[in-house]
Order: sequence, then C-alpha cells, then structure tokens
Amino acid sequence: MAERSIDVAQGKSLASKFLRWEWLLVLIFIAVNIVNTRLSPYYLSLDTFLGTPANFLDKAFLVLPMTFVIILGNIDISVASNVALSAVIMATTFNMGLPLPAAMALCLLVSTLAGWFNGFLLTRFKELSAVIVTLITMIIYRGIAYMILQDQAAGNFPDWFSFLGWGNIGPFPFILLVFILCAIAFGVLLHGTAFGRKIFAMGNNALTARYSGVRTDSVIQTVSALTGLMAGFTAIFLSSRMGSTRPNVAMGYELDVIAMVVLGGVSTSGGRGTIAGPLLAIFIIGFLNYGLGLVNVQAQVLLIIVGLLLILSVLVLNVRFSGRHRRPALGAGREK
Repeated sequence: MAERSIDVAQGKSLASKFLRWEWLLVLIFIAVNIVNTRLSPYYLSLDTFLGTPANFLDKAFLVLPMTFVIILGNIDISVASNVALSAVIMATTFNMGLPLPAAMALCLLVSTLAGWFNGFLLTRFKELSAVIVTLITMIIYRGIAYMILQDQAAGNFPDWFSFLGWGNIGPFPFILLVFILCAIAFGVLLHGTAFGRKIFAMGNNALTARYSGVRTDSVIQTVSALTGLMAGFTAIFLSSRMGSTRPNVAMGYELDVIAMVVLGGVSTSGGRGTIAGPLLAIFIIGFLNYGLGLVNVQAQVLLIIVGLLLILSVLVLNVRFSGRHRRPALGAGREK
C-alpha cells in the first residue's frame, strides 16, 4: 500500500490576499470620499484630510485596546464611564490647586487602575461574563463622577492645554501625531510580539492556551489596564477640546468604539482580526460623519449607514471564514 501523506500547508493565492476585508474597507473609504466630494464642493482639500481627524480621534484611542479585548473574546462597555471618571478627577484636582501636569498624570493613573480593576474582576469571578462585569463598573465609574461634580462643570484650564486637542505641529494636528504613534505601538504589540500571539491563542481557545502555558489571567489584566490607559488619553484630549469636563462626557462612546472594531473585521467570537481594519473603520465613519454634516444630513442617516456596513461586514466575514474551523468527521484521515 502506498504511503499516504497530508499536506497541512495551505498556500495563499494572490487573489486571497486581496479578497480581505481590509481591502474592501479601503474601497469603502474611497467611495465615502467620492460621495462627500460630490455632496459638497468644499470637501476635497488638504485641510479636510489633515484637520478633520482632530474632530473624532479622541474616541479613536479607545478603538486600539478594544481591538485586543474583542480578539480575546471579551467586551468592555465601561470605557466611556472610565473616561468620564478620570476626566472629572483631573479637572477637580486641578481646580483644587494641583499642577495640571500632575493632574494629567493622576488622570492616567486612575483610568489605568479602573481598567485593571475590570481585569481583576474578570479573572477572580470567572463565572461572570465580561458584559456583566463591565456593566457593573460602567455604573460605578459614572456614578462616582456624578458624586464628585453632580451636574456641575470643572475646568478653567490654561491656554496651553487646548493645544493638545486643537494645536498643530506644522500642518499636522498634534492629536493625529500622537494617535499614529499609539496605533503603531498597538499594531506592533498585537502582530509582532509573543503577547499578541497569546491574545489570538486565547481568543481561539482560552482553555487550550492555558494548558499550553499561557498565563491567561495576566494577559486579561494587562489588556484591561491598557484599555484603561487609553481611556485616560481620551479623557485628556476630550477635556482639552471641550475646555472643561462634566460627569456626562463621552456618553455613548462605548457603542461607537465597539461598532468601529466590528466594522474593522474583528470577530466578536474572538481569535480573528487585525489592527488595520479598525483603523480604517475609524476614518470611514469619521469622514462619513463630517461629509454628511457639511450638507446638514440628519445624524440618524449616519446610524443607518453604519448599521448597513456592520451587516455587510458580518456577512462577508462569515462567508469568508465559514468551514475553516469545522471539526473533521470521525475517522477522517485515519490510517488503515
């Protein structure tokens, strides 16, 4: 009997490389800009492409760690409340006399600890889902922010602080340059390090990853702390742009961020996704919103368009990955 062998290496054709969701997002981004150009003669300019991102990049910082969270197979709906809490603490301590750089450092510390606390709860109470845990902390963090400020505003920041949200370095907005650095760091961390491989392994099968030697609790807590850190960045830039802060800031950010990650092709069941997809989704939604705003299109239209894009992304990704992880039939490939 001739010897049988199984070829486990699956070659990737040139067509498969270009039939990726990220390339479709590139086409959608081009289409959005073509439509916006036709809707308004004032859209197509260098100022639009350099200046517009400053209007939506504050929440984009949350997209980076949320990509990690969803690849893990978890979710975090407390990020917006974390933004509110850390922003309120920064503004309040500054108004009490703390130097603003120290208040900003405190903001980042509080947000990181709040994120880490989510991870602590997830790893200590494994019977609770991530939705329940972060729903609880979402209520707690926003509640503390209201206890501190009630319905009042805090701020009166110095003039230099507004540079973070509105200032430019040459033709480039400062917030855009900071975001690019953060995106590169998160991209390298996810796709170029052992830590990123652990995230994908846990997203595919957390139990197998644990028995393979991955310290799963440590990975969850680290990702949660990173999510909190980026919530602090959002709090600083959002406060800079607004000039003050209130307990109700960043309301609804968590849904926008999750929508961007899902539109970017990250699987909600975990284990699949790239950093490039959510980055493209950020700019698609941001420029779509800006273009429709130029012609006074209602915000509900944007919600409908984003919803249709989410449906398209789910359908395309399901078709693309259908059958790849099917369990082989009993006895398939068995030697006789």
